[in-house]
Amino acid sequence: MPIVALIVIGAAAGFLATRLMRIEANIPTTMLIGIVGALLGGFLLRTLLTVMGWLSGFIGAVLGALLVVWIWQTYLRR
Repeated sequence: MPIVALIVIGAAAGFLATRLMRIEANIPTTMLIGIVGALLGGFLLRTLLTVMGWLSGFIGAVLGALLVVWIWQTYLRR
């Protein structure tokens, strides 16, 4: 999946991830979380993408964003 597509999907995934993790974050932070998560999840789940189709890219983006939110809450926000 091209990086530009991962960035666009990441913005939506960040919004969804922050709502699922029930955190309050401003829009730029939410987008950054989603973009980093999408890049991370997109690259890690590239094999799944080829096997199951484009929907797995969105699933990977959401999972990656959830991971970034968890890391952010656990280690960076004290």
